[in-house]
Amino acid sequence: MRVRRTTLALLMAGLMVLLAGCGSGGGASDSGSEGVSLTIWADDKYSRAIKESATKWGELNDVQVNVQAVSKDLQTVYVTAAQAGKGPDLVMGAHDWIGNLVQNGTVDPLQLTDDTRAAFNELALQGVTYNGQIYGIPYAIENVVLFRNTDLAPQAPRTLEELVAKGKELKAAGKVSEIMALPVGPNGDAYHMYPIYTSAGGYLFGKGAEGDYDPKDLGLSKPEAARAFERIGELGEKGEGALKRSISPDNVTSIFTGKKTAFLLSGPWQIPDVEKSGVPYEITPIPGFQGGKEARPFVGVQAMYVASQGRFKSLAQEFATNYFIQPEVAVALYKADRRPPPLKAAFEEVSKTDPDMAKILDAGKNGDIMPAIPEMATVWDPLGKAQSATVGGAPPGSTVAAAAKAIEGQIK
Repeated sequence: MRVRRTTLALLMAGLMVLLAGCGSGGGASDSGSEGVSLTIWADDKYSRAIKESATKWGELNDVQVNVQAVSKDLQTVYVTAAQAGKGPDLVMGAHDWIGNLVQNGTVDPLQLTDDTRAAFNELALQGVTYNGQIYGIPYAIENVVLFRNTDLAPQAPRTLEELVAKGKELKAAGKVSEIMALPVGPNGDAYHMYPIYTSAGGYLFGKGAEGDYDPKDLGLSKPEAARAFERIGELGEKGEGALKRSISPDNVTSIFTGKKTAFLLSGPWQIPDVEKSGVPYEITPIPGFQGGKEARPFVGVQAMYVASQGRFKSLAQEFATNYFIQPEVAVALYKADRRPPPLKAAFEEVSKTDPDMAKILDAGKNGDIMPAIPEMATVWDPLGKAQSATVGGAPPGSTVAAAAKAIEGQIK
C-alpha cells in the first residue's frame, strides 16, 4: 500500500493536537473522545466493496473508519444530512450529482497532482470536473452499448438500418419476437434513447467556451430536435416497430436473455444476467443512422467526494487523493460491480481476464459526459415522456416542442 506515511503522520499529529484542545461537537461522524475517525457513505454494493480495504487502512493509520450503507436515495439523504451537520466525511455516488452537491455547498474540490490526473481515463476526469474544478475521485465509468446474440446475428450491424433489417428478418423467420430491445415503457427512457437521438442530429445542452454545459442553450427547442424525433417516430410502433412502449425496464433484460431478440441496447450492469443466461454475446458500439451522425451514448462516472461539513476534512482529502487512487482499491470496486475502472493501472489489470471492459470503453470513447448541471434534473421526465409518446405515434414536432417548453419553464 503506497501511502505517503510522512505526510499522513504529520496530518495525524496535527489532528490529535486539535482533538486535545476541542470538545467533542460535530455531526453524525463525530467520534468524540474516541479519537480520529472517518465515516464513508455508499450504496449497499459499494459499501461492501470498500469496507475491507478501508478498515485495513484505518488499522494501519490508527483511524477508525466507519463504512455505512445507505440503501435508498443516497444523494438526497446525504444533502439533507450534510446541511444539518450530520453527514459523513466521504460519500460515493454518481458524477451527475456534482452540480446539485456544489449548489448546496456539500462537497469540496480536490487538489490532484499532474501525475494523479494522468493516471486516470481523461473522459472520467471530465465527468468529475465542474466549473473548472475536480470534485471527485472516479472509480467506475459506464455507457450504453449494443449486446448482440452472436448465434442469431453473427455480424455486428454497421448502421441502425442494418440492425433493424436484421431484426425484421429474424422476426419474419420466427426466430425472435422483437426487432430489438431498448427500454421505453409508458414514461420513456431518455438515457437509453440518447444515442439514437444524437445520431439523428439532436443535442440536449450546448457548451460554453470552457466546455461546460450551458443550460441556456437547450437543444430540445431547436429544429435539430424535431428532426431527431421524426427519426425516432420512424422506428416506433407506427413505423418499423423496432421501438415499442411494451418494452420497458421491467422486461428488457428477459427479452434478450430469453432469446426473443438478437439486440439489446443497455449497459455493463446487464453482463451478469446475460452471462447467467448462457446467451452467446458480443459487445460493440451502438450504430448510428446511415449518413447520420455518430451515435453518442451518455457516459456516466461513479466517484468519491469529500464532504464540506465533514469533521476531519484534511484526513478525508488524504484518504481520497492518496489511498483511494490505489489500483487494489479500484480492482475491489470493479469486482463488486463489473464496470470499467477509470484508473488506468486497474483497467489494465482487469482487462487481462475481462475483455468486455475494453469493449465498453471503446463504445463510449466518443460519448457525451452526462450533464452534471442542476438543470439536468428538469430534463429527464418531460424528455422521456415525449419520446414514449413519439414511439407510440404522437406527432414528433409538437411533442418535442411541448417538452422543451416545459423544461424551459422549470429552468427559468
